[in-house]
Amino acid sequence: MAEATGYNPEFSPTGIEGGIDTNELPWIPVPQAPGMHIKPLRASTETSMFSVVVKLDGGTELSGVVYLGAMDMIILSGVMSYPDGPMSGKLEPGTWGYVPANARIERLVADEDVEFLANFYGPIAFLGDDGKAVTSVLTSLDVITAARDRGITLVPNTLAECMQDRPRAYQGPAEPLAIAGGDSRSLVVAAEGVAADVGRAVHPHFIDTRAVPWSVNPDTPDLGLKILRVSEESGISSMIVRHNGVAGPHYHLGAADFMVLSGHIGYRAGPPEGYGPGVWFYEPAGARHEATQRIGEDVDLIYTANVYGPLQFDEGRDTPIAAVLSWMQYKEMADAAGIELVRNTFEGDASLLAWAPIGSEATAL
Repeated sequence: MAEATGYNPEFSPTGIEGGIDTNELPWIPVPQAPGMHIKPLRASTETSMFSVVVKLDGGTELSGVVYLGAMDMIILSGVMSYPDGPMSGKLEPGTWGYVPANARIERLVADEDVEFLANFYGPIAFLGDDGKAVTSVLTSLDVITAARDRGITLVPNTLAECMQDRPRAYQGPAEPLAIAGGDSRSLVVAAEGVAADVGRAVHPHFIDTRAVPWSVNPDTPDLGLKILRVSEESGISSMIVRHNGVAGPHYHLGAADFMVLSGHIGYRAGPPEGYGPGVWFYEPAGARHEATQRIGEDVDLIYTANVYGPLQFDEGRDTPIAAVLSWMQYKEMADAAGIELVRNTFEGDASLLAWAPIGSEATAL
């Protein structure tokens, strides 16, 4: 166990590493926000970051929400809107969003049942009717407690946690995502008519991923990236990945998370048939893959990805470093593909976001 706590070239876990099938989890109501439910995936007590799938019941209105840390998300199904102010507009399936820390959302409405994958980099505060007093806060500890009370094992945060024995699987009722069993490629690939649909893209914090071109290197034609965000401060990069080839041996020098939207991915310690849509993964810093690839040839493997640090590629264990891929290379890829990255409107936030043609801006505190 001791050797698993650091940079471990022999990392080969058999414990609770890997991911979680969100379709097998229940929706857990959030007491702080009536009409809001979550599927807990990961929560950190070190950084306060947590990852969840969120469901808002149709007709739910949230007002006076303050993001104490940044947040990114992608709409999986349904529609929600910002009816008033500078963020007014609709967010439909395939819209990816980024909300900087210290942003305040005056009003958010679920036009119908809506589900989205969300990474919260810090707690969320809910304000009272006066718009000033904090009435409740949602934190990573709340997510941990909600999972523990229902017998749900969260995805491990570190290499050492990955080496632990796998506990008993969640035994309660499963509530699949609305997209379960369907073809979710349309979330990110069908760009026809987007430019004429003025309600879909809200710039500079919400991006219609269908309108973002694929970045493809001629040397790796089976791999395409839609670069959505690059942070010049933290090095975090967010993207959509089309992965139809084989990714060679590599280390995750920083952590990464991703959700499968289409196809099946062959993954270390996974089943022969791979993992399909709705499975969410977290790679702790230092994890190694000898190979990651698509299973089957009929359907594109497409997944979301947040990359929290560089990837180091080699030709196998104990071979020299062949390449290092970081935010700087992702920025170069975006430039080469004609993906215009623009600075968001919050002073002090160093995120560059993919341009979407229609839009407005959020309100800072």
